[in-house]
Parts: sequence; structure tokens; C-alpha cells
Amino acid sequence: MIEVHHLQKQFGAVAALRDVSFLAPDGAITGLVGANGAGKSTTLRTICGVLKPGGGQVRVDGISPADDPLALQRRVGGLLDHAGLYSRLTPRETLAFSGRLHGIPRRRLGERVEEVIAFLGMQSVADRPTLGFSQGERMKTALGRALIHAPRNLVLDEPTNGLDVPSVRSLRLLLRRMRDAGACIVFSSHVLDQVRELCDRIVIVAHGRVVAEGATGELCGRAGVATLEDAFMAFTGAGEVPSC
Repeated sequence: MIEVHHLQKQFGAVAALRDVSFLAPDGAITGLVGANGAGKSTTLRTICGVLKPGGGQVRVDGISPADDPLALQRRVGGLLDHAGLYSRLTPRETLAFSGRLHGIPRRRLGERVEEVIAFLGMQSVADRPTLGFSQGERMKTALGRALIHAPRNLVLDEPTNGLDVPSVRSLRLLLRRMRDAGACIVFSSHVLDQVRELCDRIVIVAHGRVVAEGATGELCGRAGVATLEDAFMAFTGAGEVPSC
């Protein structure tokens, strides 16, 4: 479970996060949505311990990054960027390297690497260098790196950017399998169709604040509109919304 309480973050004169609070429960996919610059990526990087909050608190399974950063890293898998792959390494080598960084015992590491490769369906490319990989293959490799230590909490920052339809479908099926196994997943996106299709709960962020949260039906009902897009526009004040 991921808890975010009154999170704040300042970059110079820019207030990226003003007051972000939400709860992401186990066994559910929580969608974080907002326009570009709303504070989604900053929130997720703070959850993963990459950024220190200027105020407020993050707790993952009851642990704060400030109290025990290593314990946090054991509990969270972060997919924050597809690009941070070593181009000369194969997916199998990438996973083994990440596993060693996470302290997986050598006697267990080989088995775990094979489990993740099979889970992601990467057998056909597991021994090819990642240089020249498609966006979908890069995404799966980066996701495998986030999953190698079997975290119960997964944080994804717009993972479908640049992916084709089969890759997006594959990712959606994988995340549902993890959700059904009890994982806590926080999924950031500005593509509302994907959020509606995938997420159990939705947190809408605007100008560094949470302005609404709930299931799609709840948000539409509170906004008095028929679609998630119209609800998003109503809660963020991004434009005129036709009445039902």
C-alpha cells in the first residue's frame, strides 16, 4: 500500500507539488492523471525516493523513505524511464545486473531472471543487446528491471508513451495479472482512454494539487457528466463542459 500525505515540492520559484494526498491500496491499480506539468512525475519520483519532498510524507507499506531508504527500495519497483538501459547488455544481463544490485542471492538470481523473462514473454529477445530494440521491447526490459526483486508495489510513469497497440495491450494484461495477485500499482498517464480501461481508482492532479479522486463512475457522477474526459475537464477547470 502506498500512502501520500500533503506532499509538497519546490524547484526554485516553481511549486511542482502544493498539496498531493491519496491512498493506493493493495490489489488495485490507481491512476494518476493530469495535464503536462500537473505534478504526476514529481509525485512518482518522490514515492520511489528519487526526490526528497519539500513537505508532507510518503509511506510504502508503512515505511517512509526518510526513515529507511533501503527498505523502501526493496518494496517498490519503479518504471520511471524506458531510456535508462545499457545498450550493450541483453535483457537477461540487465535483469541479472539489477538483481545483484538488489542483493538477490546468487543461487536464486538465475531462477528469478528466468521467471521474469517468462512472465514478460521475452524469451525470443532475452539474449539480444537492447541496442535497436523497439519501444515495446525496451518497455518490457525496463519493466523487468523494476520487477526483478519481486516488489509488492509498482510505480509506472506514463509507460505507454511511444508504444504500439499490441505493446499497450500486452502491458495492460501484465498489470492486471499483477493486480490480481495482490500488487499495489500506481499508473501515471494523460491518456484517459487507457486510464479508464485499466485503473480501479483515479486521482486527478492539477497545478500540484489533488482536485478529485474515485472510480470512473464516481467522478462522472460528482461532476454531473457522462464521460471521464468531461469529468477531467470539469475538475481541472480546463474548459467548458456540456451539461448532461
